[in-house]
Amino acid sequence: MLSFLARFSVRHKRLMVFGIWIPAALIIAVISGATGSAFSTSMELPQSESREVMSILEKVNPQQSGSSAQIVMSSSTGFKDPALQKSISTALQKVDDIVGVDIASPFTSPGQVSQSGKIAFARVETTQMTVEAMDKLATKIEAVVNPIASDSLQIEYGGKLFAKFATPDSEVLGLLAAMIILVLAFGSVLAMGLPIGIALIGLIMAVSIVGLASHLASMPDAVTSMVGMIGLGVGIDYALFIVTRFRESLHDGLSVEDSIIESIDTSGRAVLFAGITVIIALLGLLTIGLPFVSGLAIGMAIAVAVMMIAAITLLPSLIAMAGERVDTTTRAAMISLVVFVVGGLIGFFSGTASIFQAGAIIAIAVQIARFFVKSLRTPLPHRAQNNHQESFWWKWSRMVQRRPWTALLGALVILCTFSIPMFSMRLGFGDDGNAAKETTTRKAYDLMAEGFGPGFSGPMMITVDNASQSQLETFIKTLNTTQGIAFATPIPVKSNNTSLVMLYPTTSPQDEATTALVHTLRDSVIPAANVQAKVGGWTAGQVDFADYLSQRLPYLIAIVLILSFILLMAVFRSILVPLKAVFMNLLSVGSAYGVIVAVFQWGWLGSFIGVDKPGPVEAWAPMFLFAIVFGLSMDYEVFLLSRMKEEFDRTGDNASAVADGVAATARVITAAALIMVCVFAAFVLGDDRQIKLFGLGMAFAVFIDATVVRMLLVPATMELLGNRNWWIPKWLDRILPAIDVEGHHHEFPPVKH
Repeated sequence: MLSFLARFSVRHKRLMVFGIWIPAALIIAVISGATGSAFSTSMELPQSESREVMSILEKVNPQQSGSSAQIVMSSSTGFKDPALQKSISTALQKVDDIVGVDIASPFTSPGQVSQSGKIAFARVETTQMTVEAMDKLATKIEAVVNPIASDSLQIEYGGKLFAKFATPDSEVLGLLAAMIILVLAFGSVLAMGLPIGIALIGLIMAVSIVGLASHLASMPDAVTSMVGMIGLGVGIDYALFIVTRFRESLHDGLSVEDSIIESIDTSGRAVLFAGITVIIALLGLLTIGLPFVSGLAIGMAIAVAVMMIAAITLLPSLIAMAGERVDTTTRAAMISLVVFVVGGLIGFFSGTASIFQAGAIIAIAVQIARFFVKSLRTPLPHRAQNNHQESFWWKWSRMVQRRPWTALLGALVILCTFSIPMFSMRLGFGDDGNAAKETTTRKAYDLMAEGFGPGFSGPMMITVDNASQSQLETFIKTLNTTQGIAFATPIPVKSNNTSLVMLYPTTSPQDEATTALVHTLRDSVIPAANVQAKVGGWTAGQVDFADYLSQRLPYLIAIVLILSFILLMAVFRSILVPLKAVFMNLLSVGSAYGVIVAVFQWGWLGSFIGVDKPGPVEAWAPMFLFAIVFGLSMDYEVFLLSRMKEEFDRTGDNASAVADGVAATARVITAAALIMVCVFAAFVLGDDRQIKLFGLGMAFAVFIDATVVRMLLVPATMELLGNRNWWIPKWLDRILPAIDVEGHHHEFPPVKH
């Protein structure tokens, strides 16, 4: 099938590019733009006590069933001036008149003016709504309240309702980094352009398809950023491996058509099965059972599928159009690339798009000038294709194979050392004390902590059913004497059977003590008080969310590991190879977990990347890190092992197969990994703690996998196991589907062994 697709793509290259792919991408983009997207970020809580509280509040007082936020005010003269009180109360009343909002004024509710009298807050309660609706509501509230601010009255807004989430434009930085790395890897601007080209075309189609899919499945708006990140990465990776194989065949004397067919029939097979493993890992997220997680998983899986198809259909046509010119680079092309990349980098880090645009205009001008200036058309000397057995990586592999035990133990020590902090991982959610200091949510948090204590930024709601007035008063007294509680007060609700208590902890929402307080209330305090009470609210909901994800994570890991093992066993006809692959990829993920625990939970070196204070590991991060990192690690594993298996089938010599496999793929794996590291590391440049954590975990996992695992641990274990690497019981070999991921090299037929 792959040979047929490659031959068709070569012989009908213009039809494939200009008649199928580009029109299809444009048509889907137009349809998606015309119909619009239906992204909806609904952070629905899993089945838990906090969700039960939410359900109760939706019935008795819907305005208190959603987000809890604060309008925080600081006055240098205090709040006793009647004119100031009237001005504030008038603005708050306008906010209270907004549909779906309930306001508790500091002048009518106890405990909302600090002891100094200079800091006060209005509590804002809302109905349950999507993140998009929260953004619109926050803008509306700010427009009403901001006009009363003055030199003597500072107004800030705290809570998730007012938090602004912005993803860094890492795709731009990743694209520029990819250009630089690909030119260094290929020594050719045209060869660099092929992976970039299919990645961009595939990305347009993937984003459009995901926009259409949002009408069929619940998807958060963040899915487009995730699609861009994963799509750009795997699209360039897959094309990189195929173009590298094409150039090898071309330099071996094959024609352009035969070289393309061989590259698709060998590396194209590896791309196909590597992509399937990534999709399996991503769709494993469906086991979490939460709509927004499933939406992200489906969106990213669509992106990988589109890039797979583009790599084995569109890419051969583009390569055929380039032909032997793929190794030729003119002075104009190199000058244009340098100008474009430099302008892009300066524009990205300075935040000035005009510099980026100027660089692009100059690059186009240079390309036009080459028609009139002969020297610009002069080809630059291209780097000769290295013989694998003369390369650094072949010598490296031989060195590792001569001392396999040293390499194995050294690699394990490194990976296990990085993984140690993982065993103390605490899942949770960072609070607004981690926001950038210039944001209003951080300023509000600091004012609340100064005037009332850090726990006032994360109140809890306790519903009490069928309690008499005396029982309720006794229960509130018990709460106010419980360690870890700063203040508890009753809140009016429109129900005769249900009462509501607002509780403020003494510790911040992200503190471990606050998590312990939630469990203590449920397990000890409430049963001892002999009341029918449930603990909920945003802070308790975060605790329940983290507990739920920590319980589901082992199921995700188990399902992905089992399915990946079965697929790799069928692909490589081996027991030990997939077993080692799964184990090594777990070490990569474990190392990433350990690093994010050390930096974000323990606070080690956190100040170097802008992390102000230690806190929990974001509860959603480990599952996404596992799915994406495991999938990408399997990418590199399939590319490396398929080349080793190809050499082993050709020669029957395991030692030579390992050395040749490493030598043939090391440079391209390193280039692919560097691109991924640059894309993910860009997230660390952002202000948001969650994005920093995710970016650092992803970048480190890819780095450690492409270096310690792929270039040290894999060749060492493959050498130690010898021909046993490729052993499989005959009965199992008979029942597994016949899958040939290696294809056949043009020089030698496979040998029997």
